[in-house]
Amino acid sequence: MPLPDCFKQQEAPLIDPAFLIHEPSDVYHAQRDKYLSSHMLSDFRKCPLLYRRKQLGLIKDEDRPAYVIGRGAHTLILEGRKTYEASYAVGGPINPKTGEKYGSRTKAFDEWAVAQGKPVLTDDQALLIESLHTSVRTHDHAAILLEDGIAEGVTRKDYCGVACQGRFDWISPKHGLVDLKTCDSLDYLQTDAKSYGYVHQLAFYRSLLPVQVPVYMIAVEKKEPFRCGVWRIGEDVLGIAQQDNEAAIELLKACQKTDTWETGYEDIRTFDLI
Repeated sequence: MPLPDCFKQQEAPLIDPAFLIHEPSDVYHAQRDKYLSSHMLSDFRKCPLLYRRKQLGLIKDEDRPAYVIGRGAHTLILEGRKTYEASYAVGGPINPKTGEKYGSRTKAFDEWAVAQGKPVLTDDQALLIESLHTSVRTHDHAAILLEDGIAEGVTRKDYCGVACQGRFDWISPKHGLVDLKTCDSLDYLQTDAKSYGYVHQLAFYRSLLPVQVPVYMIAVEKKEPFRCGVWRIGEDVLGIAQQDNEAAIELLKACQKTDTWETGYEDIRTFDLI
């Protein structure tokens, strides 16, 4: 398969990853009261009051089983098997009477999981993560994007007069910014991207980089046949998303100045859909 023009060998790196900070995820997230992140800005665009209540700790982020799969897949695919195996325990305790593993909802399993001192994956979850890893790493274009780079690098800078931070899935010196998503179906990836604000997230990330680089998204399905796809995000939509982000940051600064946090539904709207 011939390489697309955007993947042809660069004479020089597009970006030097030396600007990245390397720190554990919990250290990064502990800074959320000091720095604006893409997820916090997404909350603000959705509802300023939601952003404020989360900022004050009145609303906790929900941790769903699907998120466990996503985090595990990110670790294995981007950070490698050694980090993955050090970060997760797999399996469970054996019932000596039956020779079978205790169920994940039993007291014995809970006690075993606590003793591991790290997140636990069931055998089925681990098998799914392995399938996602194989699909991404055997996709021709995804493999090129991920052949050389830095996973989970962090940067902090002033953006539009606000202290911001970003944690990037992958920075490729040759190809640019790469984000990895797990999804239910590639057929609806672009619809999901709009619903979850993926392009705004990636536009925010790119704005924190020292230079402007191409932006790619790798997506892999969490069910058979575990299809993997690669998208290059268009410059036009990134530009529109960047404008939206910057307008939202200006509104955020105004809300902070007046300590006014609205829902966005204060006015009467016209219902015009059939």
